[in-house]
Amino acid sequence: MLSYNIFQGGWERDGCRVDHVTIAQGEYSASDDPDTVITTVLGSCVAACVRDPKARLGGMNHYVLPQFQAGSKGDPTRYGSYLMQRLIDHLLEQGASLKRLEAQVFGGASPGPFHNSIGQNNVDFAMRYLAERGISTADPVRSGVAGCKLEFWPASGRVVHTPLTGVKQAVPTRIMLRPVKPLMLPPAA
Repeated sequence: MLSYNIFQGGWERDGCRVDHVTIAQGEYSASDDPDTVITTVLGSCVAACVRDPKARLGGMNHYVLPQFQAGSKGDPTRYGSYLMQRLIDHLLEQGASLKRLEAQVFGGASPGPFHNSIGQNNVDFAMRYLAERGISTADPVRSGVAGCKLEFWPASGRVVHTPLTGVKQAVPTRIMLRPVKPLMLPPAA
């Protein structure tokens, strides 16, 4: 069993330094280093972990919304349509083969029963995108209502998916005020 310790400047695994890379919304990272772990925290966002097992090369992205619309003003890095392509192109440039790529999609939390779930739309987009490119994809791992922390070792393909818990449902409260007698002002003179 491996043990992990946090030390100033990074992590250690059984006494060896581990390169810990944290990505945020609109970012991706890739590596072939067996001592690299890529991490992120997801809510309704989605992360795709994509790797070539033979090249021992992989990466992860983190996007907010599915599709960037042409002519839209805004940052395209927030969208799956941009980040999925960037990650796959980067892996291919580093020596991965499109035929060998495999992927798994994580995230897409939904805090309630909404008609138009951004989380579900994000998951659906990623699955459709990977299928259209012929990339073998495992079933997505949804993050429930609270989101998750994700740790991905791209060289080995190891993933640790930790659901976030402790999110309490907002309970409406009713403020009860005591009845107050009306203020009686003397008649105006």
